[in-house]
Amino acid sequence: MKSKPWLKAGVPLVALLVASPGAQAAELSLQEAINMALSQNTGIKVTQKGEDTAKYALEEARGNNGFSVGLSDSLSTSKNNGADRQDSNSLSLTGKLPLYSGGKNQANIKKAKMGVESASLETQRAREDLKLKVIKAYYDALEAKKTVAVRQETADKYQEHYTNVSQLYAAGSKAKIDVIRSQVELSDARQNLIKAENSYEVDLAILRNYLNIDRSEPLQLTTDFSYLPFGQDMGTCLDYAYSNRKDLLVDKKKWEQQEQAIKAARSGYLPSLNLSVGLSESQRFHPDSDNSHGTSATLGLSWDIFDSGVTRAQVKTAETSRDVAKLNYLKDKEQIDLDVRQAYYNMREAEKRFNSTQDAVHQAEEDAFIAREKYRAGEGLMLDIIDAQEALSTARLNYISAQYDYARYKATVENAMGIELTPEEKEAASHLDTDADRALSQSELGSSNDTTADSSRNVADELAGNEGNQ
Repeated sequence: MKSKPWLKAGVPLVALLVASPGAQAAELSLQEAINMALSQNTGIKVTQKGEDTAKYALEEARGNNGFSVGLSDSLSTSKNNGADRQDSNSLSLTGKLPLYSGGKNQANIKKAKMGVESASLETQRAREDLKLKVIKAYYDALEAKKTVAVRQETADKYQEHYTNVSQLYAAGSKAKIDVIRSQVELSDARQNLIKAENSYEVDLAILRNYLNIDRSEPLQLTTDFSYLPFGQDMGTCLDYAYSNRKDLLVDKKKWEQQEQAIKAARSGYLPSLNLSVGLSESQRFHPDSDNSHGTSATLGLSWDIFDSGVTRAQVKTAETSRDVAKLNYLKDKEQIDLDVRQAYYNMREAEKRFNSTQDAVHQAEEDAFIAREKYRAGEGLMLDIIDAQEALSTARLNYISAQYDYARYKATVENAMGIELTPEEKEAASHLDTDADRALSQSELGSSNDTTADSSRNVADELAGNEGNQ
């Protein structure tokens, strides 16, 4: 199902509902939910700020290798014994350009460029992970909704059976114990229904949180389970993951960054060469006036011949960080291998359960019907009905669970492989609003804190009143 234009533009769902006062619950497909999360999720905004930080670090590294200008001004006064006090002012303008830094500045620039690439990859991976979370939350809510339907039907069946047994008991054809037992089973069924309804509300709350919409917004999920076979084998999935997982690519970049850090540290063994040019003006205005102007150009060579092992320690530290980055890359590669295998095996297991449980539902429905009719005719036992109804509920829940387990694990496999977002999802992600005016101003925060404080006092007063009444 194609996303609506307002979703592609990143328009909040609450705005749509405000524009449609008669709407009771917004229809939301899975793809629309993914697009909405990619364009509105606060966690993604936080991650994307890392790209800005990396860009500024690159600007700093380039600036350290560029031309710089400094201005200084000083006012001085002095007096020696037997002489008049002297007052003077000195003004200087100096420009500096590093000609050679032993490779330090160039290494830092390369390292910063890799940092920008890493930050972009981290944002892309965060989007992929968010997509998986939305898919899971969406299917969790759908499964919970179907579970509610099964629990509701079970409770209705027990209510119908309880009514029937009560009538038979009143007619003298059934014992009191049958009435009691059917009432107990009805109570248990209602308890399971209450729990299922609560799970559904919790799953919807989780989904709303990922979408960053009004947490009480009514939703109607329109994308149901659809079986789509997964054709790739395990080896293909692993090979693809090794080449495309963004977090593994980030590990490679960090490894390469540490190689540049070693080059920057080793520059301490080499000399540095700087060019400085300056203009200066000095004016003495007491006891008499005297002005002087000057220009200068300096080519300075600096070389630390002996630093008590400081440079050597910096190099060793950088080499250790490089080794750690390499080990982290290998460790994450091993974890990716495990993630792909676990998700793949779980997906295939759910697929087998999905194919085997459908027949079990039909058989359980037939068995439950026979048990009820036999009991109604006076030939069956209460235990037969209870067992048959329990078996039917279990079969239906197993079938529902297998369906959505397969859908979730299939999405998990694709995420573990590092499959990137679709063009439509990238378009939605490009509308992520990170402007400062979207954040709360200090005045808004202040008023919010005041409101929260008032609310807290009201709740405290209410609780205190309740305790007093007790």
